[in-house]
Amino acid sequence: MLSVRVPDRILIVDDQASIRETVEAHLSRQGYEVVISSTGEEALETLSRQKIAAMLADSRLFATGSGELLSLALKRNPNLAIIVLTSVPDVGDAVRYLQYGAMDYLAKPLDLAGLEASVQRALRRRGELIQERGASRILKEEVVKLAADVAIERSRVEGMAVATLEALVQVVEAQDPWFAGHSLRVAQLAASLAAELGRSDEEVEQVRGAGRLHDIGMICVPEGLQSKEGSLTPAEFDHIKRHPMVGAQILAPLPHLSIAATFVRSHHERWDGKGYPEALARGAIPWGARLIGAAEVYDALTTARPYREQLTPELAVERMSDMNGTVLAPEVHQALAAVVDRGTALVFVGDESGKEPVL
Repeated sequence: MLSVRVPDRILIVDDQASIRETVEAHLSRQGYEVVISSTGEEALETLSRQKIAAMLADSRLFATGSGELLSLALKRNPNLAIIVLTSVPDVGDAVRYLQYGAMDYLAKPLDLAGLEASVQRALRRRGELIQERGASRILKEEVVKLAADVAIERSRVEGMAVATLEALVQVVEAQDPWFAGHSLRVAQLAASLAAELGRSDEEVEQVRGAGRLHDIGMICVPEGLQSKEGSLTPAEFDHIKRHPMVGAQILAPLPHLSIAATFVRSHHERWDGKGYPEALARGAIPWGARLIGAAEVYDALTTARPYREQLTPELAVERMSDMNGTVLAPEVHQALAAVVDRGTALVFVGDESGKEPVL
C-alpha cells in the first residue's frame, strides 16, 4: 500500500513582509506547507483553526491583547514546536523563552540554512515529545487498569475472607440451637441504631459487618456453656469473657476488618466502666461497640432461652431502661426505643422454633 506523506505545516509570525516572504519561499522549497500571520492575534486565530506543527514568531509580537503569545499558543496546541526570532538577541530573553516552552531562539538577520536546521530539530523534538506523551498516557491507562484489577481482586479476596469468617460464626452458633441467627439479628439491629443516630452509610455498613462477626471469638468457649442454665462458675465466666479478645485477634490480621476488630473487642464494655475485657467507660468505648452491645442485650431479652421466656420488643426496651447510664450509653437506649417504637429495625430473622420473627 502506497503511503502519502503529509507535509508539516509551519506558521510564520512576523510584521515584516520581506522576512515573511523570504522564509516562506525557502521553507516551501524544502517541502513544508507555510502559513503566514503579521500579528500575534492573527497567529492565535490561525492556531485555533488549523493544525500547525511549528511556529516561527518574532519576539516583538509575543504580547497580544489576549495575553502572552507563547503560553497561549501552547495552551491551544501543547505539541506545537515554537522558534523565537529576534532582532535584539539577549541571553536572559533566550533563557526565559526556552524555560517557558520554546524549542529554539534565533537572531536576525536569519541564516536560512541555520533556520532550516532549527526547524528540523524542533520538529524532530516535537515528534519525540508526542511519542513520550503517548507512551505516558498509555502507561497511565495501564496503571489505572492494573489498579482497578488489583482493587477488584482485593475486594474478591476480602469478600472470601469475610464469607469464611461468617461461616465460622455459623459453626459456633450451630453448637447451640438457642443462638441460631443471633449474630445476624445483632448486626441488623446495630445497623438500624447507627442509622437512627445519624451515622454515615459507610459507618452503618461497618457496624453491620462487625455485628455479623462479633461472637466469632466464641469458638474458644466450650460447647453448651453459653446457654448453660443457672449461674456460671468463675472459671466458666472467665472462658466467656475471653471471647471478645479472641474475636479481635482472629480479625486483626485482616486490614479491611481493622475497624470491625475494635468493635468486636469492646462490645462487652459498659458505659459505667464495669465491663470487659478492658473496663473502658463512656467515650472510650468505640461507638460501634456500644451499638453492638445494646443490640446483643436486646436480642438476648427478645429470643427464647432455656432458662427464661422471651420478652416482647416493648417490654425488652422497658427492661433495658434500668441499664441506661450504667450498661448502656443514654443516646443508644434512646435510639433503640425510637427504632422499636417505629418497628423499623432491620431484623427479620426468627429462631429455629417456628415462632414469629422478633421485630
